[in-house]
Amino acid sequence: MRKTLMIMAFVLAMPAGTALAEEGCFVPMSEWQPREAVVKLAKDKGWTVRRIKIDDGCYEIDARDISGKSFEATIHPETLEVLKIEKEKPEKTEEED
Repeated sequence: MRKTLMIMAFVLAMPAGTALAEEGCFVPMSEWQPREAVVKLAKDKGWTVRRIKIDDGCYEIDARDISGKSFEATIHPETLEVLKIEKEKPEKTEEED
């Protein structure tokens, strides 16, 4: 009986775990906004784009904000929604070690 309950718990938990594991913007290329629209989005936000690439099916912008701080922004390719912004952490100097 206990083994059956454990199996049932595993099966019930599987869809939630699968949903959490799925990351990315898996949209058919025919539905993507063009790269120029991504550049315009960044300019409208005051970002200076250093590089745009595709990662896990999303646009990823390597940029600087208006204060000059570096970051990476993940952009949904169809909606151009900003999904995530990761600020770059400053590197430690030898004095800090």
